[in-house]
Amino acid sequence: MGQILVRDLDETVVSRLKAHARSHGRSLQSEVRMILTRAATRQVVDMEAARQMCAKIRRCLRGRRRTDSVKLLREERDR
Repeated sequence: MGQILVRDLDETVVSRLKAHARSHGRSLQSEVRMILTRAATRQVVDMEAARQMCAKIRRCLRGRRRTDSVKLLREERDR
């Protein structure tokens, strides 16, 4: 298992982390481990959800004609 050391944390942050840990019945170390694990895995899950959403949108738009956005912008500016 890897280890990290975080220096110079604001005392308020440490106090809040300790309060969170107490409220969840965990040690400070366990609480921080849980927070870091969730943060690291959430990004992966969010990215996969984003990919799935993009694929769904592409399927919905497949075969539709698209207007050139440059043309639309020029028309809007000319008004």
